Amino acid sequence: MTANIRIRRAIMPDVPYFYEICLKTGNAGKDASGLFNDPFLLGHYFAAPYLFYPQGIAFTAEQDCRPSGYIIAAPDTTAFNRWMETEWLPPLRERFPLPAPPERVRSKDEDDLFQSIHSPHLPPDTPRPWLLEYPAHLHINLLPRAQGGGVGRLLVETLCAELARRGVPGVHLGVNSKNEGAIAFYKKTGFSFLKAEDWGMILGKPL
Repeated sequence: MTANIRIRRAIMPDVPYFYEICLKTGNAGKDASGLFNDPFLLGHYFAAPYLFYPQGIAFTAEQDCRPSGYIIAAPDTTAFNRWMETEWLPPLRERFPLPAPPERVRSKDEDDLFQSIHSPHLPPDTPRPWLLEYPAHLHINLLPRAQGGGVGRLLVETLCAELARRGVPGVHLGVNSKNEGAIAFYKKTGFSFLKAEDWGMILGKPL
């Protein structure tokens, strides 16, 4: 394993590090800093909610007393999406109104995220039958210094053990089709194909 790494439960003081990690890995696993005018926008949507959601699960890979990666999850995706729609997203929609001023949008990625913030979170007519078997979902991100050496696998194993302890039958995730390294990693850790999307694919793992 990568030297000086320990896995522990995340705590609120880890939030700034999660924002940094989310941005530095937000371009299909690569640094997205150049794509976003607001360096916190990605973290507002993809990282921080899991530390504030009452049923959220978060572990961090700490290296030399500094978080270098994380894995975050919601045991029940439907309940999480409902919480996002009613609690988390309304203040973000006020903070980042549409149409977005041109000076606030650096790339299509940033504009797409503005649109996602204002879109209904998982509309009721979106068919997702696989949620019955894989109700949980996760995100995992590691900075380059923490990659390799089994850190990612240990994070996945730690999270899956916690989900299984809670009686969750399965977990899924979305992965960008451009992120070939991540796809290979997920397959090695027991995930299999569930559904194709325009942006990539959904993978699932029974627990």
